[in-house]
Amino acid sequence: MSLFGGEEAAPQPLASAMTQTPTAPKIQPAALTRRETVLNASGYITARRMATVSAEVMGLIAEVDVEEGMSVGEGQVLARLDDAKAKVNLDFALAQVRVLQARQASIIANLEEARRQRVRYAGLSDKHYSSRAQLTQSEAAVESLQAELASARADIEVAKLEVQRQRERLEDHTIRAPFSGVVTQKNAQPGEIVAPSSAGGGFTRTGICTIVDMDSLEIEVDVNEAFIGRVSPGQKVNANLDAYPDWDIPATVVAIIPTADRAKATVRVRIGIDARDARILPDMGVKVGFMATEHSGAGEVSPQQ
Repeated sequence: MSLFGGEEAAPQPLASAMTQTPTAPKIQPAALTRRETVLNASGYITARRMATVSAEVMGLIAEVDVEEGMSVGEGQVLARLDDAKAKVNLDFALAQVRVLQARQASIIANLEEARRQRVRYAGLSDKHYSSRAQLTQSEAAVESLQAELASARADIEVAKLEVQRQRERLEDHTIRAPFSGVVTQKNAQPGEIVAPSSAGGGFTRTGICTIVDMDSLEIEVDVNEAFIGRVSPGQKVNANLDAYPDWDIPATVVAIIPTADRAKATVRVRIGIDARDARILPDMGVKVGFMATEHSGAGEVSPQQ
């Protein structure tokens, strides 16, 4: 009982009354094996497969079937040129083949008749009803017609090759995608002239469109030659796009180009992207950090200027 008539609380044990000291947080195993950045650099996203598609022949563009941002497959038709003249040339070559085949048929008919004449003169010569001269003339006619037949067959082969050439020339008026990718630029419109090389004047296009294979994107950076010893093929890299600075992209060093830029004192390094994503676009700026190996004790180096 207390002096004031109330009940006194029972004294608590000292250990339970005192506030317990908080324990130190445990270090996670991942923190022990986390790789440090040994070198920072900046570069750009580049495409290993990129092509400006043009025509193999000069011609008037009849239609263009692609737009920027369109995905195309290998062999897909991108554009067509005016092929009226090419079709006429192909028809002419086919007509030449038919003429030569008719000539060959005529020679074969004459040859068969000449052979029958030779057999006839040979039988009459045995019975002394024909002269030796008639027999030799019939033999000469057979040999001459055989030579003409061989020449006609050779002419037909040449004509068939011309047909194949004209058919390929006609096919050249259809421009197709050399590989699968995305159209990034459309360089020509129907009604313009396209040529495989630059022609006189500024109204001739040298390309229909530009296609980029998005699966071939990689990172290209210039590393100061003083720090190139810290980079090796197969080394892990952490990349961050300037457009998405909080997004870590895993990457790996593919190759170190074995030459240095004398003016900038840098060495070019190719870095493969391990995780493909539609947000990664050609020519984007990117910051990369080259990671140390698990047992490396190197600290982080400030970004290069």
